[in-house]
Amino acid sequence: MEEILLKNKKHGMRTLLLCILVEALAIGGIILGAVIDSQGNKSIHTALGMTILVASLLIVCVAWIPLVGLRVLKPQEALALTLFGKYIGTIKGEGFYALNPFCVAVNPAAQTKLNQSGDVGKANAQTSDNELKISFNIPDKKISLKIMTLNNNRQKINDCLGNPVEIGIAVMWRVVDTAKAVFNVDNYKEYLSLQCDSALRNIVRIYPYDVAPGVDTTGDGVEDDGSLRGSSEIVASRIRDEIQARVNDAGLEIIEARITYLAYAPEIAAVMLQRQQASAIIDARKMIVDGAVGMVEMALERLNENQLVQLDEERKAAMVSNLLVVLCGNHDAQPVVNTSSLY
Repeated sequence: MEEILLKNKKHGMRTLLLCILVEALAIGGIILGAVIDSQGNKSIHTALGMTILVASLLIVCVAWIPLVGLRVLKPQEALALTLFGKYIGTIKGEGFYALNPFCVAVNPAAQTKLNQSGDVGKANAQTSDNELKISFNIPDKKISLKIMTLNNNRQKINDCLGNPVEIGIAVMWRVVDTAKAVFNVDNYKEYLSLQCDSALRNIVRIYPYDVAPGVDTTGDGVEDDGSLRGSSEIVASRIRDEIQARVNDAGLEIIEARITYLAYAPEIAAVMLQRQQASAIIDARKMIVDGAVGMVEMALERLNENQLVQLDEERKAAMVSNLLVVLCGNHDAQPVVNTSSLY
């Protein structure tokens, strides 16, 4: 299904004025025919008056029909039109259009409300009588060509290591081919939402939450450091490409995809937090030990250079032990002053 653009249809104002003029002339003809018929004293006058009256009545009855085909579109709006079930074309852009009054606008997603921009419920017309309220909605068949944002619900997905994570995405999209959007799929909004969920699952299963050894996220057979938390831009780009490949037949363009929420699932969040804390403590301890060893080496070198004291191997080992205890301890050291001989 290819989109057909209907041009040279922006003569709605001319059609409206012409119909009003014809109706006014027809009403004048009715009055004139009635006057001629009432005042005529011959059969020819009576026949003329009746002819004018009947013709004017017929014109009044049919002159309003072109008004049914009048359409007003705002910027970035479109209408996909069918005539007796056949797709005849699409009108786009702001303007006052005059169409075939028998054309019908088609938009199967008109009443579909998703968690996205643009899907704001119209104000319901209400009437009340003795506290009885009746509300009704008139579906709008116009197709929005604006950039819209779809914010799907958070999903619980297992990453490549089997850890359940919760992730949510926001997808910026728009309709670029109204014929494909309306006729190739049943409901292009629901179709997009389902394809977003499917593409998100396919991509998230490739990555670990954090960098893990022995993981290949690119598919080239080489271990890399890709992860959901550290490679969010790459992950979002792959999700966008995956969605775009799935919605091409629906006439949609995926402009951008962004990760809006990422966290471990509640059932393992506490355990993974303890794991992260343990990893952080180990890294901190390693840094402290490396620094303490360097300081001990520097102290021994300075003592040997200045020849302040002569220490045998046993005393050096004792000093190294004491310095490491002081430098690596969690609490301030409590020194013990030795007032006797060193030996």
